[in-house]
Amino acid sequence: MAFSTLSMPRLPLLLHFQRPKLSFLTSNLQTPFDQFPHLSTLNPRHHQRSSMKAQASVSDLGIVERAIQLVQSSPPTWQSALLSNIIIFTLGSPLLVSGLSLSGIGAAFLLGTLTWRAFGSSGFLLVATYFVIGTAATKVKMAQKEAQGVAEKRKGRRGPGSVIGSSAAGCVCAFLSINGVGGEAFTRLWELAFVASFCTKLSDTVSSEIGKAYGKTTYLVTTFKVVPRGTEGAVSAEGTLAGLLASVLLAFVGYLKD
Repeated sequence: MAFSTLSMPRLPLLLHFQRPKLSFLTSNLQTPFDQFPHLSTLNPRHHQRSSMKAQASVSDLGIVERAIQLVQSSPPTWQSALLSNIIIFTLGSPLLVSGLSLSGIGAAFLLGTLTWRAFGSSGFLLVATYFVIGTAATKVKMAQKEAQGVAEKRKGRRGPGSVIGSSAAGCVCAFLSINGVGGEAFTRLWELAFVASFCTKLSDTVSSEIGKAYGKTTYLVTTFKVVPRGTEGAVSAEGTLAGLLASVLLAFVGYLKD
């Protein structure tokens, strides 16, 4: 089944590929002077301080690596969903703050926990990809959008209303999947509907934001009359194409298999 990846509890290749990098970096930090032995004799105190910093860095990296291993091996239960989201939201806080208000982050945390419980790490990856692409599109030509009065409020940082509105259909699918509504025969249907809901919303967001930034001619969808960029219900060829590509990309993420 094309969307069977959402039922798999392990993290996709994204985190899997990071682990060798951590090991490589750890090995380098453990022996910072091996490649330059003559430097160790120049300042013993500096060498000692550097070694202590390196050991601290190694310890921090070890914690992160163990956290990643824990997330990878955790089955989709409420406990693992909560723990995984705490880890990911802590590590990804700089990105979250750039795209969401504080109350928006709270709403996103609830969404992430529900998604992980219903569809595992692969479902979470889908929502995370949606957030990254949507945030990037919102930030495109922000100064121009602000000057024209068509930019999102708070420099594009979306609040809980936007999070809930974007994920409402997906949350319904998640609850139906968790409670086994329809039995095994409907499991794949809830997964497919979950992916489709976010693809649809991402297409809407990207087409709107790219249309505001690059749309040369915008038409009101109900009358096809030419209207200014940023008009509610207006579409452009540039925005429509960007939205289509974004939805296809997100659908591909939903199709990925570990």
